Amino acid sequence: MMDEKLRDLVATSTKGVLVTLKRDGRPQLSNVTYRFADGTIRISVTDGRAKTKNLLRDPRASFYVTNDTFGRYAVAEGTATLSDVAKAPDDDAVDELVELYRSIAGEHPDWDEYRAAMVADGRRVVRIPVDRVYGLAMD
Repeated sequence: MMDEKLRDLVATSTKGVLVTLKRDGRPQLSNVTYRFADGTIRISVTDGRAKTKNLLRDPRASFYVTNDTFGRYAVAEGTATLSDVAKAPDDDAVDELVELYRSIAGEHPDWDEYRAAMVADGRRVVRIPVDRVYGLAMD
């Protein structure tokens, strides 16, 4: 069971660091925006980027979140799954990207433009169900 302060830190932030494993075993870190809900971290990624390739090869992921004062930090761990690559503005992958965007930033000024951009970028959603969390929750 997650310590509530650590869980709250992960749940209330939208910025964190995704840690994946490179082919040589060293960590690869990426600053990302995310949403944590129902025990799962979700991130929008571009297909073909290092973090995406790493997760397709080895789905183990760690996710680091801190607060503004560095007085608290949490590391969430889990095994990632990835959505299909966005191929059409009305496909399931784009629908999930729209829902993710809304949960992080609210309404977009032009959803047709956003949907087209998701396809053009070759975006997909990374889902990390959190199996373990550790960190420091000083007050």
